[in-house]
Amino acid sequence: MPADAAPADAPDLPDLPGIPVAAQELGTFLLRYKFGLDEVLTKINILREELAFRGSSNPIEHVSSRLKSVDSIREKATRLGCSLDLASIGAQVLDIAGIRVVCSFIPDAYRVLDMLTVQPDITVRTIKDYIARPKPNGYRSLHAIIDIPVFLSDASHRVPVELQIRTVAMDFWASVEHKIHYKFDRDVPAELLDELNAAARVAHDLDARMAELHRQVHGTA
Repeated sequence: MPADAAPADAPDLPDLPGIPVAAQELGTFLLRYKFGLDEVLTKINILREELAFRGSSNPIEHVSSRLKSVDSIREKATRLGCSLDLASIGAQVLDIAGIRVVCSFIPDAYRVLDMLTVQPDITVRTIKDYIARPKPNGYRSLHAIIDIPVFLSDASHRVPVELQIRTVAMDFWASVEHKIHYKFDRDVPAELLDELNAAARVAHDLDARMAELHRQVHGTA
């Protein structure tokens, strides 16, 4: 989803009268994550508009967000060995709400992460730097789990949101890799895995060369 598009839709909640308590609780649970997405997307849009107003180079190419479906949450909880009650899921499944920020250059990815995580209402749970230390398959990206406060009519809640921040080249590679794994039901032939790994190295070399070209023209990467 582009950053200037409408945020993720709220879960479809029926009228409360006559609806089982469990369904109401699930709807409220998911709504918190939707609001958490809204809060972080607003922060990202504020940064984009401020940088544009100042005439600064905008590090953000595009932004997308997603809220896991109930089936995806259940599948993830089962993989983690997590109980299927909402309290356990909330404590252990930390990527129910997710935002992906795609940047032009590698330094931009770190810059965006810094601009978001220094804000006083954001608490950083974890940061995993798969750019400096890529996964064995060649995957590169910055991953962070942050907590954002959500204020409802009767209470406030800190909601975890997963951030993925990467370059255009990294995002293209990850998209192709995902499609290949989906097609082969994750049983990808070894020769294709080797090609993917080689492509990841080429993408990283492209990132480095484009950042150097940008530095030569503008003085900074």
